[in-house]
Amino acid sequence: MKRVFMLAAAALALAACSTPALQHPTTPASAPTASASLHVAPLVYHMRVLPNGLRVYALPDPNTANVSVQVWYNVGSKYDPPGRSGFAHLFEHIMFKATKDLPPESFDRLTEDVGGFNNASTYDDFTNYYEVVPANYLQPILWAEAERMGSLVIDQATFNSERSVVEEELRQRVLAAPYGRLFYLDIAQANFSVHPYGRPGIGSIADLDAATVEDVQRFHATYYRPDNAVLVVAGNFDEAQFNQWVDQYFGPIVKPGRDIPRISAVEPTRAQGGDYAAYAPNVPLPAVTISYPQPRSTSPDIPVLAVLDDIMATGQSSRLYHGLVYDQRVATQVFSNFEVTQDPGAYTLAAVLSEGKTPDSGLAALEGEIARVRDQGVTEAELDKAKNRLLTTAIENRETAYGRASEIAEAAIRFGDAAHADQYLAAIQAVTIGDVQRVARQIFDDSRRVVIRYQDESKRAPGAPGQAIVASPHIQATALTIADAEVPSFALAPAAQRQRPPAPAAPVSARIPEAASRTLDNGLRVIVAPNHALPLISADLRFDYGDAADPAGRAGLSQMTADLVAQGTITRSATDIAQGIESIGANLAEDSGPDASSVSLQTRADRANVAFSIMADIVRNPTFANDELERVRQQTLDGLQVSLSDPGEIAGFAMTRAIYGDGPYGQTASPRSLRAITRDDVNRFHGVYWRPDAGVLVISGDVTPEQGFAMAETYFGDWTKPAATLPSEPDASVYSATPRTILVDVPGAGQAAVAMGLRGIARRDGDYFPLLVANAVLGGGYSARLNEEVRIKRGLSYGAFSSVSARLAPGPIVASAQTRNDAAVQVYQLIAEQIDRIGHELAPGDELTARKASLIGSFGRTVETTAGVASAISTLSLYGLPPEALATYTRDVSNVTAAQARDVAARYYDPARANLVIAGDASHFDAGLRRLRHNVERIPVSQLNLDSAALH
Repeated sequence: MKRVFMLAAAALALAACSTPALQHPTTPASAPTASASLHVAPLVYHMRVLPNGLRVYALPDPNTANVSVQVWYNVGSKYDPPGRSGFAHLFEHIMFKATKDLPPESFDRLTEDVGGFNNASTYDDFTNYYEVVPANYLQPILWAEAERMGSLVIDQATFNSERSVVEEELRQRVLAAPYGRLFYLDIAQANFSVHPYGRPGIGSIADLDAATVEDVQRFHATYYRPDNAVLVVAGNFDEAQFNQWVDQYFGPIVKPGRDIPRISAVEPTRAQGGDYAAYAPNVPLPAVTISYPQPRSTSPDIPVLAVLDDIMATGQSSRLYHGLVYDQRVATQVFSNFEVTQDPGAYTLAAVLSEGKTPDSGLAALEGEIARVRDQGVTEAELDKAKNRLLTTAIENRETAYGRASEIAEAAIRFGDAAHADQYLAAIQAVTIGDVQRVARQIFDDSRRVVIRYQDESKRAPGAPGQAIVASPHIQATALTIADAEVPSFALAPAAQRQRPPAPAAPVSARIPEAASRTLDNGLRVIVAPNHALPLISADLRFDYGDAADPAGRAGLSQMTADLVAQGTITRSATDIAQGIESIGANLAEDSGPDASSVSLQTRADRANVAFSIMADIVRNPTFANDELERVRQQTLDGLQVSLSDPGEIAGFAMTRAIYGDGPYGQTASPRSLRAITRDDVNRFHGVYWRPDAGVLVISGDVTPEQGFAMAETYFGDWTKPAATLPSEPDASVYSATPRTILVDVPGAGQAAVAMGLRGIARRDGDYFPLLVANAVLGGGYSARLNEEVRIKRGLSYGAFSSVSARLAPGPIVASAQTRNDAAVQVYQLIAEQIDRIGHELAPGDELTARKASLIGSFGRTVETTAGVASAISTLSLYGLPPEALATYTRDVSNVTAAQARDVAARYYDPARANLVIAGDASHFDAGLRRLRHNVERIPVSQLNLDSAALH
């Protein structure tokens, strides 16, 4: 689901700014015009087909330290057997378990434990499995992928465990999320009467419970075969050696002699539209959607629809955002769902409405924008903007081995031809205004549309159906008809008989660009880190004051300031800013965190001057018009209302107060504090804290140090610093020493969120790296102990993790998981046990090495992109650390000993001192929790008071 405007917890703590004297950064005459074109180098790959039908694509690149291995199978949720919705997704999970030579969880040992990652996704048409690992681990990953293609072990214990995990995923994504039912169930079910696209891929609890081990074995034998897959590898490898390994590991897998069953269902031409009312518990704001039939992937109109979709629903200058969110203020979020499908699909436009708006008013506004583009067409400027943005996105995707491999695999599966990756870009560049209007008239046929009005259960009239949208009884499905004799069965071989994974090759070092630094006369520090691999430039401008600087009663002011800087300057309106930055395919993002406020920029190198001119303008010359303040305030209030309907978000708010009380880190934006913020507050905050001598500007990418310093001087050099001295940092060391047990009662919640939190350390504390390693052992990834105990062993959650947020002052340590309500107490006990254990036992050598590798690998992937480098360096600067600290990160992590990790954990991880927050339907866990914790505070969510440290 593509979100044009995302309501997230991080966007709820608002901030405010002040206006300095008039300052007008100039754009050099050499700045390119918006119509300038940029050539995108085609993807260079070599393709061959093995005798068993496996298509293999190789994209070697010596300029990275990683490889991405991806295997995409041409089978997705549309192939779920009859009565088994959610089956392909369930099977995706089982593919990560055992093979004849690999015990369960081995894929995580081979990827995360060596510094990489793995994951998979189930779409309507296909399922993809992918890894990114250090380049020297290519051979073991190829071997392992061949293992699970050819000898997957499917037993009852694995099946039961993963089915439980999938059911928790369904509860978390669908039942607990306020709009989960709408986006995961209702839209699909309303749009299809025959084609299996109308059967949601997430499935249902009943269908998942009905599945059997025999079903799974048949599914694997039917579809997981070499002639139904593509293997794509991108990164640093020798192609001749790669081909040898592919032949060795994948070549022996036999291609079955039977045909692959294919979906023959054809969705009938829709004779008339549909209009549905749907209701669900815990829906804070109404939503509306309009869907239309969409052509198949091979239609020549798909690139045109991509451009139309961008014009309609991407960015703040899009038709939907500008019309519904900015101008009419009828919506707080707008969405589009444009997924290219092998068979004709559905194109959806949607809006979550603002407080007080009705579904009918939201629907009328959405209809108006659709009619306007259909009947009046689009402008040349909109067309150019869409093309620029799609082109820039393609360049950004090609910045990593993972992105390049994904693009080739998707082209091969979705479109049937890997060359389509480049052909698609060419087709987009060739789209005309006439094409867009023609396709808009074809797609936006109101006689064939499907409308959904989605509201809270309380809005349902007495006697009306509670869930009006159900899957059609005529949905077709392909049965698994393989004879029993043709279904192979594998068992994990005894340890002594197992083939071991190949050993890794010699390591390939990550390339960290050398940074050059300079301080401008006004005190702005500038750091430039060149990387000329792609024509991209990233910039990150960070100021040393954030949410902790919010004054009493004005929590959210720093974030409000960040949100408002791009909503109008002395010479540009909010619309001008959005159109200006988006028309060149660039991205600007403004944010505030606990310790800092920031503006980040991502742009093509040939558009850098235009992009920097706009960036400098919003930083230096915001006007904070009252009308913009009121608009952003209402959006934020709407977002907060949505967040307070989600158990995970609620638990996060409560934990912040539990750890830090009324201290600067404890302040949480609330309806009251947001309504109290005035334009004067915003102006004052900006004037005091957004100043050059409090900032660092990091520029990375296709730029030399001299060019970077020149850009900084051009756009920020004449920015006058205030005469007043820099304000002192807030004393964020204040915290609440008494641990609390907070139970937030959310009646009818689809899940419970369980969190344990402690006060941790500051970033410059000498314990930082030992604590980072200790946390990696505890809950810093899929292979860590929390996930092992909660998800892998017991299937109680979709994931259990912990984090260390080291800040200027000691930040929080939080361990959390979401689970079904009746398992909340059990999950709390499991988390507490692991928190206690981490400070009392030495981590075994293999475990410690693996968790260090996961930290180092994650770091390596961060510095693989220009944006990652810019953000990492500016974050270091915030904490008074030099750019050179990037180069020592691997050594700092590697040098931590087991004793150091244990000893630091003993000081910081203590379940007796930990705060506990559980948000969910308390009727299921109140009594059980009180037997374990004597100080339970039960707070109905309707009475949750974020303005008070007491929360009530």
